[in-house]
Amino acid sequence: MNWGKRLTILIGCAALLSPVAPAVAESGALRPVRTCADLERTFDVPHARTTVTSATEVSTGPAHCEVRGVIEPAVRFTLRLPLDTFFGRYLQYGCGGLCGTVPNTPFPDCGPKAGDVAVAATDDGHVGEGGELAFTDGRWARDNQAARDDYFFRAPHVLSKAAKRIIAEFYGAPPRTSYFSGCSNGGREALILAQRYPDDFDGIIAGAPALHFSSLAGVYQTWLHRTNHRADGTPIIGVDKLPVLHSAVVSACDGLDGRVDQQIDDPRKCTFDPASIQCPDGDGKTCLTADQVAVARELYRGPVDSHGRRLYPGSQTRGSELAWAEWGVADPAIGSSVAGLLADNALRHVSFPIGRPHSSLADFRLDTRDFSRLAAEGVKANAMNTDLSGFRRSGGKLIIWHGWDDQAIPAAGTLDYYQRLWERSGGLRATQQWARLFMVPTMAHCSGGYQLQRFDPFRELVSWVERGTAPERIVATGKRSEPVFPYPRQSDGRPRDVVRWVGEGLYHRPGPVAP
Repeated sequence: MNWGKRLTILIGCAALLSPVAPAVAESGALRPVRTCADLERTFDVPHARTTVTSATEVSTGPAHCEVRGVIEPAVRFTLRLPLDTFFGRYLQYGCGGLCGTVPNTPFPDCGPKAGDVAVAATDDGHVGEGGELAFTDGRWARDNQAARDDYFFRAPHVLSKAAKRIIAEFYGAPPRTSYFSGCSNGGREALILAQRYPDDFDGIIAGAPALHFSSLAGVYQTWLHRTNHRADGTPIIGVDKLPVLHSAVVSACDGLDGRVDQQIDDPRKCTFDPASIQCPDGDGKTCLTADQVAVARELYRGPVDSHGRRLYPGSQTRGSELAWAEWGVADPAIGSSVAGLLADNALRHVSFPIGRPHSSLADFRLDTRDFSRLAAEGVKANAMNTDLSGFRRSGGKLIIWHGWDDQAIPAAGTLDYYQRLWERSGGLRATQQWARLFMVPTMAHCSGGYQLQRFDPFRELVSWVERGTAPERIVATGKRSEPVFPYPRQSDGRPRDVVRWVGEGLYHRPGPVAP
C-alpha cells in the first residue's frame, strides 16, 4: 500500500461543468499579466517571507505555471497556476500523517474545463525520511521547535498567504474564492484553519480529521498496536483471520438497517460478539482462537485505564476488520504496523516538550498520568476547540466527513466533536447552516472499504460557497454508489454521540496562532 498517496486526498470538481457563480461567469477566465519566469524571486509576505526557487511552464495536462518555493524558515510548497483557464478559485490540499513531503497537487477533474482552479500544497515545514513511509518519520521534530510549530499550526496558514500573494502577482488579482481540503492529518489542518484562521478560506473540507492529535498519536495508536501484538512483535489476529471475522460481523448485522445489502450502514447498532465464532478445539481456518476473541473484543471496546476510564473517544468499529491489515497488523517488511510506527515516532520525537523526558511505543503507560503528559505540546497541534464563531461570522462553510469503518482514526471521535460543536453553536439546525457532517458507510481511512470507497464533497462545497446551496446529499462511490445524507439522518430522537472520556477538558483549550 502506498500510504503517502493514500493519505493525500485527491479532489475532483465535476460540478464545475455546470454554470459557475455569476461573478465568475461574467468576467471569464483570468489571464496572466506576468510571465511564469517573472515569479522567480522573493515575495515579502508579512511573517511569511517567500522565495520562489523555480517557476516553469508545463504544457501537459492543462497548461500551467508550476511554482516551487520555500516560506521561511523551511515550509516547502508547490503551486500550480493555469495559463488559460483560471476562473478565480484557489484550492489548497492538506498532507497526511507526520507529513514531510509535498503532496501531489492535481487539478480538480473538471472535464473540458480542467485546470480552472489554482492548486497548492506544502510539506508542513520539514523533510521526512523513509520513502513511502516518510509520513511516519518524526525525527525532524526531536530538537526543532520551529519545525514542530510549522507542522502543528503554522504551515497551512502561511502557505495560504503566500499562494494568494503569488496568484495576485501572476493574474493581477487575488483569488475570488479560496478552498481547503484534507483528510487525516489534512483534516486536522482543515479544522485548525477554521478554528484559528477563520478568514483564510471561504470553504473547508475536513475528512477523517486527526483532531485529537496528542491522544490519537500517543495513546490510540500505541494501544492499537499493543492490543494485537505479542511481546515478540507477532500479531495475534493475523491477516488470514480478518476475512473470517469480517464475514461473521456483516452476516450478523447486515439487516439491522432494514436492508440486506452486504453492508452495515451504522456500526453503532451492531453488537456482534466474536465469541460466537470461537474455535471449539484450539484453532482453525474458519474460526478464532480464545486469544483472538479476546483481542477482537478489546479492539471493539477501545482504550481504557485500569479504572475503566476511556483514554480516547473511539474504537475499531464492527465492519472495519478487513482494513486492520493495512494499519493494525505488523508487516514483516517494515517490522511493525503502521500504527506502531506512527506511535513510536510521535512518542520518541514529537509529542513531548523539547528538553523533557519522552517515551516510546514500548514504554508509554496507558494511564491518565502519561495521558496528561501529552497535553503541554499536544494543545498546539490538537484541533479540538469547539469555538468556530469567527469562521461562522466570516461566512465560511465547513464540510466534515468520515468513513464509518476508518481503521486509523475512529469515526466516533468526529461524531463526538460535531455534537459538541453544535451544542456550543446554537443548536444542530443553526450549525447546519454553515457546518455539516457526512458519515460514509463501510468506508475505511480516507479511501477504500468493503463497499463504498470514495467520497468527494468538493463539488457540493463550491455550490454552497458560491451559490448558497447547502448540500442535502453527496454520492459516495466504490463497488456501488449511494447518496450520503447530512448527519444525523435518524428517527430515534436526539443524537447521543458525546463520549465521556479523560480528555474532555481539551475541547476548551484553544491553541496558538501564527501571525
